[in-house]
Amino acid sequence: MSRKEASQGRRNHGWKSPLSMAIGAVFLLTVVAGVRHFMGPGSATAQAPQARGTRTAVPGTRNAAPVGRQTRPATVAQTPARTANRGAATAFAGDQQAPSHDISAVVNGQPITRKELGDECMRRYGKDVLESIVNKHLIMQECQLRGVTITNQDVENEVDDMATKFGLSKDRWLNMLETERDIKPDQYRREIIWPTLALRRLSAQSIVVTDEELRIAYESQYGRSVKVRVISVASADKAKELLQKAKAAPDDFGDLAKEHSEDTNSAAARGMIPPIRRHVGNEEVEHVAFALKEGEISRIIHVANQYLILKCEEQLRETYIAGDNLKLVKQQLHDQIRDQKLRDAAPNLFKELQLRAKVVNVFNDPALRQQMPGVAATVNGRQITLNQLADECYLRHGKDVLEGEINRTVLMQELNRKKRSVTDRAIDEEIARAADAYGYLRKDNTPDVDAWLASVTEADGVTVDLYVRDAVWPSVALKSLVADRVEVTEEDLEKGFVSNYGERVKVLVIVLGNNQRHAQQVWKEARAANTDEAFGKLAQEYSIEPVSRANLGKVPPIRKYGGQKSVENEAFRLKPGELSQIVVLGNKHIIMRCLGRTKPVEVNRQTVEVELRKDIQEKKLRVEMAKEFDRLKDAAQIDNFLVGIPQTGSRQARGASRPAAAPPQATSPQAAQGVQRTSFQQGVPAAPAPRR
Repeated sequence: MSRKEASQGRRNHGWKSPLSMAIGAVFLLTVVAGVRHFMGPGSATAQAPQARGTRTAVPGTRNAAPVGRQTRPATVAQTPARTANRGAATAFAGDQQAPSHDISAVVNGQPITRKELGDECMRRYGKDVLESIVNKHLIMQECQLRGVTITNQDVENEVDDMATKFGLSKDRWLNMLETERDIKPDQYRREIIWPTLALRRLSAQSIVVTDEELRIAYESQYGRSVKVRVISVASADKAKELLQKAKAAPDDFGDLAKEHSEDTNSAAARGMIPPIRRHVGNEEVEHVAFALKEGEISRIIHVANQYLILKCEEQLRETYIAGDNLKLVKQQLHDQIRDQKLRDAAPNLFKELQLRAKVVNVFNDPALRQQMPGVAATVNGRQITLNQLADECYLRHGKDVLEGEINRTVLMQELNRKKRSVTDRAIDEEIARAADAYGYLRKDNTPDVDAWLASVTEADGVTVDLYVRDAVWPSVALKSLVADRVEVTEEDLEKGFVSNYGERVKVLVIVLGNNQRHAQQVWKEARAANTDEAFGKLAQEYSIEPVSRANLGKVPPIRKYGGQKSVENEAFRLKPGELSQIVVLGNKHIIMRCLGRTKPVEVNRQTVEVELRKDIQEKKLRVEMAKEFDRLKDAAQIDNFLVGIPQTGSRQARGASRPAAAPPQATSPQAAQGVQRTSFQQGVPAAPAPRR
């Protein structure tokens, strides 16, 4: 079965059981997010999925195998190796040279080289970055052919002009691009400003502004115009009826437009629209308007799917321009026409360059890579080397990818210290466990690994190799470090059973921010109103949590052992119709109104105990995995030279993303006992609960 067929087929798979649905949803949040989080912000999503049904061989592993039975690193020391050689950045106008130092970071004395990091960046971003480099080469080659040069000063002047257009200083403009659009200043200059200027200069060589174009522009902006009212309707019969009424009572034209015109903007102004000028809109409308006398009503004009009737209010004279200003006005018109032609010509020129170029993409073709080692692509016979591609990927994405490589190195070091390994079998078992947990099952109830891999990679836009490397491998590595610490007790099983199948409290909820005084005011309003409907309106008005705000306070029923003891204790204390006290949860204030209780689910504990034990085991494992990862990062001596600040014996960045092994759901022992938190407690969508 192909990956595409498997992906389509998964839609017909039923859930293994209600409990599997809860387990699987938690796991999907973990592993899919892990591809992004373990390697740093946005790192995994830049690479498109590879050909369905196959997995490209990764240097350092055995030959490629079909999806679902791929070869994986045999030991922690054999995680996929880096491939490309280091080299200088692409050397042409607008490029920035890659840093020359050889070490990007040192982790507990072990260096991560610039070459290694460049190759990891290329693994994730090579395809997209190569496309950008090829495009720049096309422009660069044309500039060389025509003798066009874009200087650094040209680039800076254009940046200044762009900032000025938006009413910002240069520094604020560049900062806004970086913070709001994730475009770094150097990237903005190299990838946006330089190509834009180059294409404009190239296009300008063939652009001519004619006298006729100047005449038309002048007549359009400064020539005669007609002040009119309009009635616009979609029915020809209705237009005929309105035309008869308008001609019978011309003074009532504005009232007719307000009452009957289907163009809401002009109808609100009793049919008045901006004066009609020549060479601006529909030629027939302009012809009719300029032929009208003041007070005269036009014939019906059919334009697109509308029928128009005009009434001439006034024929306006052309704008008088004194002789001293006429030359300046004509120069301004000349510049406007030229700039518009440039805007139209630049993309057309680029398309022309692409069409006539001969580009060979070596990077994406394994056979060509064997034939042309060290080459990423050729553009009209000129080579773009793998060195250049790696350097450009490094420049754009090095800092983000380095965080993930530091995390990986820390895990590898600990595995080696404890003489443990990540085997192919363990990788396969983890993927199969994920498929099983999320309900990707074949007819014989075995995990459908092909369908799972198709889903998880296509959803996040990554290859199977990248998913394995960035989500599965760290999860398995951490599991191997903490597996002997986890034990499922009878108390765990009892709490898990109560959490999944016991009674719950149905509540309406208002989630407020960190302002205690505001929380007290809202609580007083809720107590004074004292109805479910009034409480729901308060939630809609005040709650800062999307689910409760959008649903008039309604959230999933609160279960025991859900990870927020203070909320649970207060909820289970309430009787129907009662208002809770204000519960402080972190930097949030929570108010609840009790609607009643649900009935426990009648189920034989023995029939669900195996699956319940497996679920609790997995969640407790993930709690320990998160603790272990934090411990390793806290104890590590890390010198990140791209950031420029040594971080000895401390987390590289508090709040930095954890590996996929550390799900956000598993942050307390209670959360590990088969329970997901409700969305208002956690601030993220809750995993689906077992069907009641």
